[in-house]
Amino acid sequence: MNQSWIAVASAEHVRLGREAGFMQVGHGKIAPLRGIHPGDRVVYYSPTETLGGKDRFQAFTAIGIVAAGEPYRVATAGGFRPFRRDVQWLAARETPIRDLLDELELTKGKRHWGSQFRFGLVATGDNDFDVIAAAMGGAHPAERLNCFASVAAISSLYFTV
Repeated sequence: MNQSWIAVASAEHVRLGREAGFMQVGHGKIAPLRGIHPGDRVVYYSPTETLGGKDRFQAFTAIGIVAAGEPYRVATAGGFRPFRRDVQWLAARETPIRDLLDELELTKGKRHWGSQFRFGLVATGDNDFDVIAAAMGGAHPAERLNCFASVAAISSLYFTV
């Protein structure tokens, strides 16, 4: 059975990963990525536009399916060597979380809803993921994503590719 996840990163960093086809969590740590498997669904929540910024963004910024393969390490500028996982990102619009707070089981009725995201990766239920996917891609929430046979099948339900 595949899992649904909400990962957390600045919008700026999510956009870089989306363009290059990868995800990275926890400042490049491998441990969170070991719990994520090919076929899992992932959506990114971005509390800010920039890393460490005070600029509130509070939006879902990317959605996709984890690709085959294991986490891998890359060398980046300045000697930083983060671990990443490949993701097939789907065409989607960035969507403010405020519009969904009362619909998501994860946030409904919680005054301090943002505290759940402080660890960088949160497992979420299929219902919450479907609500977010519908908001990002325009599909009706009743259309469930319960088949991970192909990214094309998922894309045809929620997104334009």
